[in-house]
Amino acid sequence: MTEDKIKNLLQEADRQAGPPAQARVTVSAVRRRANRRRLISLAGPPAAAAVILIAAGLWNAVDSTTKTTQESRKIASIESQLRQLQARTDAALNLIEEMLAEERRQTRLDELQAQLAAIADPLEEAQKHLDKTAFILVYQADRMYRELDQTDSAVRAYNRVIELFPQNRWATVARQRLSEIKNRKI
Repeated sequence: MTEDKIKNLLQEADRQAGPPAQARVTVSAVRRRANRRRLISLAGPPAAAAVILIAAGLWNAVDSTTKTTQESRKIASIESQLRQLQARTDAALNLIEEMLAEERRQTRLDELQAQLAAIADPLEEAQKHLDKTAFILVYQADRMYRELDQTDSAVRAYNRVIELFPQNRWATVARQRLSEIKNRKI
């Protein structure tokens, strides 16, 4: 506040107070009153300035505390959101790693199944070899019987096929050939 404003305020206060009651006016009372007015006019502006500065300081402190509290709350909220996002990110990364590991296992399993499919079945291979062996024995017996005219050796070879491979289709062929040989002899 400026000095003029303070004077105006004081004058307004004097006007509202009204005229002084009729009292005895002495010189000392007039001096005291003048001294008081001078003191008020001299001390008023600095006091008002001091009051304003104190009020501004308190306002600033309260505002600063409020801002600090609001900022602290905002920071705490952001940190909480950050922790939640970090937890979600970690969970997503773990899921991705698990899926990649599962995909690698599945790929490896597919590769192993392909390799296993490429390997021939040992039983089938053994059966093929048995068939081939029985065929060769029947073929040799046929040659002995038809080309070399060694009927006894051919009969022994057919019997050997029947003995070694009783469930094989070549054993059935050997049985047929033996019955042909018996029918020819008769």
